[in-house]
Amino acid sequence: MNRRRPPSSKPAASKPKNRLTRRKLLQSSIIGGAAAGPLIWIPNSTFAQQCDARGSVQHIIYMRLSGGFRFTTAFNGNVAQEFNPFGMARNLASGTEWGASRLLEGSDWLDGDAGQALVDLGMRRVTDFTNEMAVLATVDHEPTSGNADGNHGTGLDRFNTGSVSGQNSIFTMLNYGLRARIEAAAAEGRIELPPFVLGSAGMARGAGEYAAYRPPLIQGDSFDNFVFSSASLPDWANAMASEADNNMLAKQMVPSRSLVEAYMGTRESTRKFSEIFASDVLKVRNNSDEQVDGISNRQLSTMFGDGGSANQLKLALRLFHFGCPAVYLDQGGYDMHSGEDERLADAMSGLNRLLSALNAALKRMEHPTGGTYWDHTLVILGSEFGRTARGSGFNSAGGSDHGGDRATRWMSMPFMGGLITQAGIGGKQFGVTAKADLKDDGVVFSYRSVAKTMMDLLCADHSEFFIQDDPIAGVFG
Repeated sequence: MNRRRPPSSKPAASKPKNRLTRRKLLQSSIIGGAAAGPLIWIPNSTFAQQCDARGSVQHIIYMRLSGGFRFTTAFNGNVAQEFNPFGMARNLASGTEWGASRLLEGSDWLDGDAGQALVDLGMRRVTDFTNEMAVLATVDHEPTSGNADGNHGTGLDRFNTGSVSGQNSIFTMLNYGLRARIEAAAAEGRIELPPFVLGSAGMARGAGEYAAYRPPLIQGDSFDNFVFSSASLPDWANAMASEADNNMLAKQMVPSRSLVEAYMGTRESTRKFSEIFASDVLKVRNNSDEQVDGISNRQLSTMFGDGGSANQLKLALRLFHFGCPAVYLDQGGYDMHSGEDERLADAMSGLNRLLSALNAALKRMEHPTGGTYWDHTLVILGSEFGRTARGSGFNSAGGSDHGGDRATRWMSMPFMGGLITQAGIGGKQFGVTAKADLKDDGVVFSYRSVAKTMMDLLCADHSEFFIQDDPIAGVFG
């Protein structure tokens, strides 16, 4: 839901060892879904036609800035000093209208010889490409509510599921909405991975009929614990396991057969996924010089660095190689009730490097459908709520808090990718907050609408979710 439709913009011109290739994938088959079973689905023809006409995004990276992020110090910085004590950025990319703060200038990683290596790979300061990003400045969980939800538990619930105590996460809904795409690939004998969650289990919830569509949850940046290959077992063991499965199925009453079939389907999917998971392409810390989609793992490590979110983003890009449509991850820790005045700049410099690496890597990577991954990928940043210092630049401990005020309410979410420039909205801001008190100008977006827009851009069927909220109109083309 958005209370007033923003004005639309017109589009602007814009053989290695142990490697599993796309050709090999075409020789395999898979039963679709993260935990797929024999589920029958009749496509919604109207929705399918809409997607055929659009098809604007094939991959999404959705990054949560963990702990509640002070958006006014980064992406909605053109506000009073009490909301942004760091000031505005200087020398922004031409055409930037959204409020880029001075914290986005942080780029010590570009210094010295090591920094020159990053420059050679196409990395820049974030302030050099702010005109390739757009910001929805006035996103709120509940736009009609009198107060913000600044509670860690319920705020994170809303972020993950769209409501307090929601049973199904946004990525479960996305996976469910993409079931036709994954099942169609299976029918054609192709493996296409589902969305993945790297880290927090909150974005991988699912209950009832949606439980089978919970996305795979990976802790860390490795698939070592997921790899299984029946080839490692002797023939008699494989035969015994298959016979046991079939005997179990034969003994079930009709109402129970679908559950057993789903179990067997999951076992089969796991076997077929395992070849992908064992691929050297996904071993993002192996410093391989092999070029995959036009970039090597060594180059990715040079660009992103090592550890935590850096490795997860490298893994996300490699999952895209195997058809994964979306990856979610948690980044940083921004719940700075104290010491924010000293620590936030360093934290933002780390985030800036990740954004710069994504910007450069996506533009270098060749997409199998033509163009680069930049042309087909959208990067989105969000958090469970904003932050406040209740009338001062910082609280008495040099930090910020969260409550029910407007500074907590507004999640000023940046979007980056080829779609932004193609739609002619690079550098644009949608929704304006008054400098003195952050009062909105009437253009307010519900977080659920943002979630449905994300599904819409991937052509995922969202007709069963958030009936009261529509995808955002007039922004992304």
